[in-house]
Amino acid sequence: MRYLWMILLAGLAVTVQAQEATKPVTPLAQADSGSADNLLGLPPVPIPADNPQTPAKIALGDKLFHDKRFSIDGTVSCANCHDDKKAFTDNLPVSVGHHGLTGTRNAPTVINAAFYKSQFWDGREPSLEGQSKGPFVNPVEGGLPNHQVLLDIIRADADYPKAFKEVFGVDGQKVTIDHVAKAIASFERTVVAGNSPFDRFYFKGDKTALTEQQQRGFKLFLEQGRCVSCHIIEQNQALFTDSRFHNIGVGISAVQQDITPLVQAFLDAKNKGGDVDKIVLTDKKSSELGRFAVSDALADIGGFKTPTLRNIALTAPYMHDGSLKTLKEVVIHYNNGGVTPASAKPNDFLSGGIRPLNLTDAQIDDLVAFLQSLTSAQYSQAGK
Repeated sequence: MRYLWMILLAGLAVTVQAQEATKPVTPLAQADSGSADNLLGLPPVPIPADNPQTPAKIALGDKLFHDKRFSIDGTVSCANCHDDKKAFTDNLPVSVGHHGLTGTRNAPTVINAAFYKSQFWDGREPSLEGQSKGPFVNPVEGGLPNHQVLLDIIRADADYPKAFKEVFGVDGQKVTIDHVAKAIASFERTVVAGNSPFDRFYFKGDKTALTEQQQRGFKLFLEQGRCVSCHIIEQNQALFTDSRFHNIGVGISAVQQDITPLVQAFLDAKNKGGDVDKIVLTDKKSSELGRFAVSDALADIGGFKTPTLRNIALTAPYMHDGSLKTLKEVVIHYNNGGVTPASAKPNDFLSGGIRPLNLTDAQIDDLVAFLQSLTSAQYSQAGK
């Protein structure tokens, strides 16, 4: 049966893009991310040549990731939105920052973010290092006026200067935000997980790993549902993402009535030096521009990154705005062809592959059951 599905995949799947030549990588030591079994179904973790993994750096990154002092009111750390007890999400529609402020986007899981070719829903940062700098100074997340405040906290701390000296060979006064970012990114590259029932079924040939319903759902995933067109499965690995950006009809109704003036206002703000990170997290309508905020290409309006489906059952609610509460709602959205009933006019930017699937209620349940088979063994108890 696996070989039949491999033939189907060959016709349906898009080949995952090769690593950029300018980004040399080396395999991550198995010890950094647990046993080899935990990585079943995953490729080697890409490690930038200028930021090699070391145990001390990973430990430092872990500590920085959980330090709430790096926010204006001392209540917010990276772990607030990416809680390891909640599969590195917060299970909220949109995240809560300092003083209870909320942004515009759902917090994606950190699990397997190491494999993404870009970070954030709109891909505005190419690396984990770049991504980790933004939340500290975003007005609705950490709220710090600048990174210098964070560095002052580090330099005044009893332990951080010694740790940075050990890891980077720099004295406390010479610690930079780049050092901080490299440490956090190193920790995040250890947050990887494969070894789901699907992996054991598909890559190890364990026919008992999936229920009959889940196997029916997998067939739908490959065929009628066409999910695999964007959520890629390859012969020896499965990241469940094409690393691209698509308008699937979510959130577009908020902007389609006044899209022309919105686009012009955003471009004017951006051209005057406006910080895209701040704009998209503080203005709901600008947020819905999606990848356009980065590319300035009209075809990218409303386009958001294809997320991995690994551990998807643990990371509700769904989509870039957290507007869909359950996996069943997600499947129904796709089954309807990405059409939002409240839309006052057609979605001119809907991706071409989004169209009605004509799934029955039973097939929808089968597809949801398959998605639930993508939970990694090491996170199977998350949230319980």
